[in-house]
Amino acid sequence: MKKEWPFVPLNDVCEFLDRRGVTPEKLGSKFVSSGFRVISAKNVKGQKLDIDVGEQRFVDESTYRKWMKSPLLKDDVLLTSEAPLGEPAYIADDLEWCLGQRLFGIRTNKSRLFGRFLYYGFHSSVVRNDLMSRATGATAQGIRQAELKRVAMPVPPLPEQQRIVGILDEAFEGIARAKANAEKNLLNARALFESHLQSVFTQRGKGWEEKPLAELCDSSRVITYGVIKLGEEVPDGIPCLRTSNVRWLRIETDGMKRIAPALSSEYSRTILKGGEVLVNVRGTLGGVAVAAPEMAGWNVSREVAVVPVNSSRVNPTFLSYLIGSGTSQHWLGSVKKGAAYVGINIEDLRLLPVSAPALNKQLEVVRHLESLEEETQRLEAIYQQKLAALDEFKKSLLRQAFTGQL
Repeated sequence: MKKEWPFVPLNDVCEFLDRRGVTPEKLGSKFVSSGFRVISAKNVKGQKLDIDVGEQRFVDESTYRKWMKSPLLKDDVLLTSEAPLGEPAYIADDLEWCLGQRLFGIRTNKSRLFGRFLYYGFHSSVVRNDLMSRATGATAQGIRQAELKRVAMPVPPLPEQQRIVGILDEAFEGIARAKANAEKNLLNARALFESHLQSVFTQRGKGWEEKPLAELCDSSRVITYGVIKLGEEVPDGIPCLRTSNVRWLRIETDGMKRIAPALSSEYSRTILKGGEVLVNVRGTLGGVAVAAPEMAGWNVSREVAVVPVNSSRVNPTFLSYLIGSGTSQHWLGSVKKGAAYVGINIEDLRLLPVSAPALNKQLEVVRHLESLEEETQRLEAIYQQKLAALDEFKKSLLRQAFTGQL
C-alpha cells in the first residue's frame, strides 16, 4: 500500500441515504399501484441493478419523502446488507426510488471519494475482508449500518482514483466480453452434443425395434423407486443417491447421503448391483445415468427410479443416452404430474417407448457417442478454465488497484 493512501472509515467519506428502521409499514402506509418504486436486495443481481426482478411495489410521495433522505443520484452506490451480503451496484443515472429491505444506499463525499472507486472497492478483497469480518449471523450473514460505517478503505488522491477507475472500467469491459464469448462457446459445445444425441435416436436405420421400457428389464426385478424417508445421516452408512446426485448422463457423489443399513435392507428391491439405469422421477427431472459396478450395495431415494436393464437385450449406456435424448425427455415431460412438486409415475416410466437396434449395433452407437461426449467434455473443461482464469485476473487487478500496485 502506498504510504500516502490513508485507510478511512466509510462514515468519514460517505452519507447513507435511507432512514434506517423506517419502512412504509412502520409509517402506516400501504403500497399503491404507481408512484415511487421500491427496490430491494433482490434487484441487485450480478453486481448490477435489475429492476425486472421481484415484485414491483410503489409508495406515494408522502411516504417517499419520510423514508428517503435524498433521491438516488448518479455516482451513488447500492450495497446488499445480507443474502447475499456485500453485492454492490453502481447508479449511472438519477433515480427517485425507495430503498427497501436488505439494501444500503451510499453517497460519497465528492471532494474525497468517487462513487465508482467505492463501487470497485466493494469488489476488492482489501475492503470486502473488513466488511465480512463485521458480519453477524450463522446461516444468513448480514451487516448493520453502524458496522458498515466502520468499514475502512484506502482513499488515494482524486486524480489517482480517476486513473484507477479508468483502467478498471476498460479492463473489466474486456473481461466481460471475453467471459461472454467463453460462456457462449461452452453452451455451443453442450448444444452440439445434445443435437447429435438427438439425431442418433430420431434418424434410426433398419433393424431398430420399439418396445416399452419395462420389456427390456431383468424379469426378476421391476422398475421402481427407492427409500421413502432417508432419516438422519449415518456415518459409514449405506450411500443413497438422490436427484442431486443423478445428473444428466453422470452421477455426482458430492453431498451424497448415507443411511442406516437396516433402512436400506427394507428397500432391497432398489439395492444396486451395478449396471442399472437411474432416472429422476421426482423434483428435479431430467437426470439419467448408469450405476457403476463400484456402486453395488448402494441404494436410492424415492426421487430416483431404478431401471434393472436386461443387458442381453439392451446396453445400459445406450439406454441412458436414449433416455437422455430430447425425444425421450420430451415424452417424459408430457407425462409428468404436479405443479409445485412435479413427478413421473412409475407406471408411466415403464411405458416409455424405447427404440433399439441389435446389441452389436448398440455398442457401435455407444462408442461413437462416448467419443463425442469425451471431446465435448474436453472443450467444456477448456472454456471453464478460461472463465476461471478471467475471474482470477479480475481479482488480481482489484488487489493491485487497492494496494497501490496498478
